[in-house]
Formats: sequence, structure tokens, C-alpha cells
Amino acid sequence: MRAVQFTSFGGPEVLRIADVDVPVPGPGEILVRVAGAGVNQLDTKIRAGSMPQGRPAAFPLGTGVDAAGTVTALGPGVAGVAVGDVVFGTGRATMAEQAILTAWATVPRGVDPVEAGGWGVATETAGRLLTELGLREGTLLVSGASGGVGSAVVQFAVARGLTVIGTASAPRHGYLAGLGAIPLAYGAGLVDRVAEVAPHGVDGAFDLSGAGVIPELVGLVPHPTDVISIADFSAPGHGARVSTGATRTTRPEDGFAEAVALPGFALRVERRYALVDIADAHRQAAGGHTVGKLVVTP
Repeated sequence: MRAVQFTSFGGPEVLRIADVDVPVPGPGEILVRVAGAGVNQLDTKIRAGSMPQGRPAAFPLGTGVDAAGTVTALGPGVAGVAVGDVVFGTGRATMAEQAILTAWATVPRGVDPVEAGGWGVATETAGRLLTELGLREGTLLVSGASGGVGSAVVQFAVARGLTVIGTASAPRHGYLAGLGAIPLAYGAGLVDRVAEVAPHGVDGAFDLSGAGVIPELVGLVPHPTDVISIADFSAPGHGARVSTGATRTTRPEDGFAEAVALPGFALRVERRYALVDIADAHRQAAGGHTVGKLVVTP
């Protein structure tokens, strides 16, 4: 089968299409024929070698974390899903014709599996962030709200009864308003703009873009720990928190279930790429200006 691999860290040009064996699911894993796989900024950072390495990389490496598709095989001990089911979730090396998922949920009826290919990381991260923040009422500020994770956070938070302020560039304000957020421009003067729409302040904030706004966010919330970033690892230096999948205390399936249970939940697919155009998809994802998700179809 075809899969995307790279044999050294570097720019998008290191990505190539390789012929590889179909992977075999291990205990608690499933194999899916991929309909669509989401492209995340995390993928671009891993490819570039900018993520902390616990051990030397064992090249060649695959890329991709989330996908949706039809189940083709079950690993030992798997229950509650059958060959032929259409699921979405997270796993490894998902930019391929077939891929392993380690966590999954059934794609809701009426949802395009290609779109659902970008749900895994976004919904897991959104559910994790909201659980870690623990905000049950009040106002949430989301910096970088129009991407995949931000889109999921806004929908989850609004459904939980929170007032959501989302920052994005002006052309994306209509999109955020449609999700139920109060849209604001990012950049200089953010604190003053937030004060205009939330004169009593905000109760929590997420930094999803790593745009260097942690000091401003910390100044807007009751306590620095009410700010959580997924993109700025300097946040603890300001008293804020960093959340990663490696340190999560939640289950990915919890975020998946929240998306499935939320009527009308959707992640806009800004663009679909063919597998052979994976380098272009990485270039766009690395820019951080995507509305919703980018999805690759094998």
C-alpha cells in the first residue's frame, strides 16, 4: 500500500510516497481503510524535528495522527466495533491508504467520513483543554479560534453554556460567529478589545496558536493557571499551563463522544489534498492560518 514517509527531519520536501506493508493491528488497535486524514500543525513540527525527542528517531517515519475510514481488521481484545464499521479517531502514520487507530468512535450518520478524518486530534484536544480548565460557567477567551482545535473548542464550550470570545483575522469573524463565538481581531490592542466585550474580564483562556500572547492572556484572567496553551512551551514561565497529549489525564474517546453527542457538530474542511500533495498540505498547515481543517484523501 502507499504511505507517506520521511527519512530525515526537514522541510515539507522530505516527505515522500513509499510502498509499505499493510500494518497489523496490535492489542486494543484497529486497522482502517483511510477515507480522510487530518493535517495538524503537530505533524509539521514532528517532521521538522522541532518536538522534544525522547530517543533517537527510527527512520523511516510515517506522518499523521488522525483519520477516518472503514474498519478492515481488529487487533486482539478489541470489542464494540466490527469490520465494515466507519469510524474516526487517532492513531499513527495515518497518511496512508490503511492505518492503525488506537482510539476511535463511530462516524455519526450523515457525516462525510472525509470530513471526520480531521475530527480526532481536534475533538480530543478540545475535550482535554476544557476538562483541564474546569470552567463550568462564565467567559472563555480562545486565542486562535478558527482552526480545527479552536472550532471544536468553541462548539464544545458554547454547548456547555460558556460565553466564548474567539480571536482570528477579520475574514474569519463570520465563521466564528456562526459557531456561536464573539469574534475579535488578534494582535496589538487585544486587552482593550476584550475589555469592550467582556468588561468584567474573562474566566479562562486558551492559547491555540502560539502567537506570543501568553502575557496578555494572563493579565485578563483571575489567576495565571487559568491560561492553558497547546502551542507555547514558554507559558509556565508566566505562570500559565501547557497541555499536551503526552501528559493528558483524559481519554481521547471522551472528546470523540462529546462531538458525536453534539447535534450539528462539524469541522469545516478548508481544503482537500491528494496523498501525493502532502508536502503542500504541510506547507499550508505550518502557516497556521487554516479555517477548520485540512484533510488528505488517499
